[in-house]
Amino acid sequence: MAHDPSSPIVVENPWERLNAFTDARIGLGRAGVSLPTSKLLAFQLAHAQAQDAVHCPLDVEALSTELTQALDLSEATLRLHSHAQDRAMYLQRPDYGRRLNDESREHLQQAAASQQRYDLAVVVVDGLSALAVQQNSAPFLGSLYQMLSSDTADWQLAPLTIVEQGRVAIGDEIGGLLNADAVLVMIGERPGLSSPDSLGLYMTWAPEPGLKDDRRNCISNVRPAGLQIEEAARRFFLLLKEARQLKLSGVKLKDRSEDDVLEGDSASGSTRNFLVAD
Repeated sequence: MAHDPSSPIVVENPWERLNAFTDARIGLGRAGVSLPTSKLLAFQLAHAQAQDAVHCPLDVEALSTELTQALDLSEATLRLHSHAQDRAMYLQRPDYGRRLNDESREHLQQAAASQQRYDLAVVVVDGLSALAVQQNSAPFLGSLYQMLSSDTADWQLAPLTIVEQGRVAIGDEIGGLLNADAVLVMIGERPGLSSPDSLGLYMTWAPEPGLKDDRRNCISNVRPAGLQIEEAARRFFLLLKEARQLKLSGVKLKDRSEDDVLEGDSASGSTRNFLVAD
């Protein structure tokens, strides 16, 4: 049957207006029984960007220079490597990404030879998206360091480390070797089809090798189109202060950064459980 020129080729979906509020693929419409060509091409582009995020290497030299300048560091960043020799091994052996190789371990032990105690060790890890780390690390740490320096409490920060082919748990070993009370692991998260640049933040109190995931607190989806950099820094800073006070992290430590929204009336100063009716 010939196409009626008066009828549109692409049939729009009324749910399409929801795309103004989310990156999820909603209301794509149809062309006959298929997706419109523009939507299909956009999907293929997103898939390629996610693959690139996983396989593209981290430019450690550029990131180190950017962080040193942005944070006005007095000493160079420590460049470390996991036990995974290359990307293929990293993807096939997650356990190799959780521990430092021998050379990096020795290098870190020498850097921590003074046995000075630190309040926080910051570990920047490529993870599954070097793009996320490359783009978001400097802005986030800029906001966080400003909060730490403006706080009335004194915060002693360990030398900043950058790790290639690392997983979240590698921060436990690094934090332990640096004699840090807490460790922050900033890592590229597994990319989705709309978020190849998502940065994850993992905090652990009293880090040491072999800890389980229930000892960590996580703040996820830190990126321009997700959780904003400044808000992520604020949430982490409050979480870190709570961890310092209670000497713990993980499932026993509640993220209270949104308590006013969920349980309190900031105008009246009263608090209530939003699950319980008045």
